[in-house]
Amino acid sequence: MRHTHPTAPVPRASRPTRPGVPEPTLTSDTHVPCRKPGSTDTPAIPAQNQGPSVRGLAGFNAASPVEAEALLLSCCHSLRWAERVAAHRPYPTVDALLAAADEAGYDLSRADLDEALAAESSALPHPDAPPAARTALRAAHAAYESSFGHAFVISLDGVRPGERLDQVLAGIRSRLGNEPEEERVVAADELRRLARARLAFRLAETLTPRHSGP
Repeated sequence: MRHTHPTAPVPRASRPTRPGVPEPTLTSDTHVPCRKPGSTDTPAIPAQNQGPSVRGLAGFNAASPVEAEALLLSCCHSLRWAERVAAHRPYPTVDALLAAADEAGYDLSRADLDEALAAESSALPHPDAPPAARTALRAAHAAYESSFGHAFVISLDGVRPGERLDQVLAGIRSRLGNEPEEERVVAADELRRLARARLAFRLAETLTPRHSGP
């Protein structure tokens, strides 16, 4: 059952009518728990831990619990969330899987959310971005992390490339004015949207199967 948050400052994203490959516009990197301020890592979509080689929904349904949970943890680093979503396999459709991931995301406990946020890292603009823009965003990220103790997370799925930098800067500046508990609600909602988009992307991309031995 989905729990209602005490405050809901950010409207929930509407669910797509059919799953596709999300445009790689996610701006939070996962599984880099200790990104130092000033880091220049700029992945458009989390890439350093793609999880096991699972091909589509059939592969996800047939994967071992360890493999399924590893793929899910590459989307949202909450062990309880990953275990819950993996435990309800098999899913009849990708939409059903994404809906289950959403429901589990709404039910993250405080400890679950802390665990997931600790594994996030705020991505910076591409190295080819103007120096002034890179400096401004780096400073904004540092101010946010100093205020809230975790990386700034936001999903830019559907935002045009030319508007992403402004969207991130505006988001940080706006959310810096939130009270800590209010910001936790916003961050949790953005994290849920990121997890959904990452999972859809992982299932849709073609991964090279791993082979045992050399």
